[in-house]
Amino acid sequence: MDTVILSDWLAARLDRGAAEPVYRQTLRLMQQAILTGQLPPGTKLPSSRTLAEDLGVARNTVLHVYDQLTAEGYVISTTGSGTYVADTRPDSAAVNTRRKPAVVEAGARGALPGEIPTPPKRDLSDLSNRGRRLIDKAGVSAKQWGAFMPGVPDVAEFPARTWSRLQARLWKEANPDLLTYAPGGGYRPLRRALSDYLRVARSVNCTADQIIITTGIHQSIDLAVRLLTDVGDRAWVEEPCYWGARSVLQSSGVTLVPVPVDEEGLNPREQDLQQPPRLALVTPSHQYPLGMVMSLARRRTLLEYARQHNVWIIEDDYDSEFRYGSRPLASLQGLDGAGQVIYVGSLGKMLFPGLRMGYMIAPEHLVDTFRTGVAELYREGQLMQQAVMTDFIMDGHLTSHVRRMRALYGERRQILIDAITARFGSELPVMGDEAGLHLVLGLPEHANDRAVTSAAFDAGVIVRPLASYYSVDPPPRRGLLLGYACVANDKIGPAFDTLARVIEQTALKAPTRAA
Repeated sequence: MDTVILSDWLAARLDRGAAEPVYRQTLRLMQQAILTGQLPPGTKLPSSRTLAEDLGVARNTVLHVYDQLTAEGYVISTTGSGTYVADTRPDSAAVNTRRKPAVVEAGARGALPGEIPTPPKRDLSDLSNRGRRLIDKAGVSAKQWGAFMPGVPDVAEFPARTWSRLQARLWKEANPDLLTYAPGGGYRPLRRALSDYLRVARSVNCTADQIIITTGIHQSIDLAVRLLTDVGDRAWVEEPCYWGARSVLQSSGVTLVPVPVDEEGLNPREQDLQQPPRLALVTPSHQYPLGMVMSLARRRTLLEYARQHNVWIIEDDYDSEFRYGSRPLASLQGLDGAGQVIYVGSLGKMLFPGLRMGYMIAPEHLVDTFRTGVAELYREGQLMQQAVMTDFIMDGHLTSHVRRMRALYGERRQILIDAITARFGSELPVMGDEAGLHLVLGLPEHANDRAVTSAAFDAGVIVRPLASYYSVDPPPRRGLLLGYACVANDKIGPAFDTLARVIEQTALKAPTRAA
């Protein structure tokens, strides 16, 4: 490509009406021509004045382009001699590039010989084994808001003005200590406020020093697994269990052992007990997703087994502030006398998920280890947000907000249950509705809850299939997780009518018998 062709080539590709400035377009096009060999090493570029005249742009525009190309190593400028394309070819390819560069016709658009080809589409075969399992079993939804998305609070009800006022007060002071990395464990005033809150609200036995602030339950579990397990170690998980926790464990290389649950919670079989795991992940106050509560007898049995066999227990207490008709249950951690329980919780479920703030309570002898681990692995920050949260708790806003939302979610739960009963009577059972932000609507054994979920999504309703929470296929139960917390009272009925029509069309038809 000689200098005349370069000018024509650039002029044909510049879009004067585009939002991207001419300077950026010219720079991008010249970088492309150099990388693809259309401007081979050693090519002398036209002077800035000549190129500016040919393109009809200000000379300063071309000067800025040349300066940027020089700074990034695309060209070399020699005083009194000119500007030349630098040799940036990889050593291994340089010996094979002695060929005449392709001639570019003036005014041509589209793909050109030597241009960078479109990267080939990739599939799961490019991933590692654990990466393939993670993506193949991913449970994340394309939408995170609307009827009936499980596990999402009503962010529209969050007291944003109060939060904004507290935040503005702190930013006005602009304390430099709040703008740097977080110390190991997080902002100490927040840890102190949380320890006071959790002792009263959840019967947790802890000091401020035992609390470590994280970005949420996923990170809390990830930290504990990384520090307490090795690749191949066994981990008990509830069957069914939360897909996100399962993904975190699997991606860390531990071997999952699904342990069934019944009406009293985790129910290990004899073969499970004969091979003690390294850790057990449980949701004793509100099993996810089925909703049962682990009985006191089971809690004591699990704690004793963990003490005898040195098993770590991760207690995921994700939403137990929201119980309807009874007080929140005491935590498993509050019964632990041997220091085997690591308690994890989320502030996002109480306030808004985008806050990305959670906490874990480490046994006293692991506090320093976990503090070092969280700082080493994640380089935590968000101290300003943690300071706002501290004031939010200390001024009583958290308690009042949780109390108000508990009443609101209770109303929405009942509206949804009434809608289910009015449409299906006792034909479809409702499970796990005593607490939390969702319930489970049972489906007939022959139903395909994944197909129902897909059809509902196409109809504008978000639900999750119970099958995706089981490790076996086919699963022992079929059902749908329906979140009601983020759906306005007057929207629940119409949204459920839409879902009900989908269920009737795809799940309640009698299975076809083979001829």
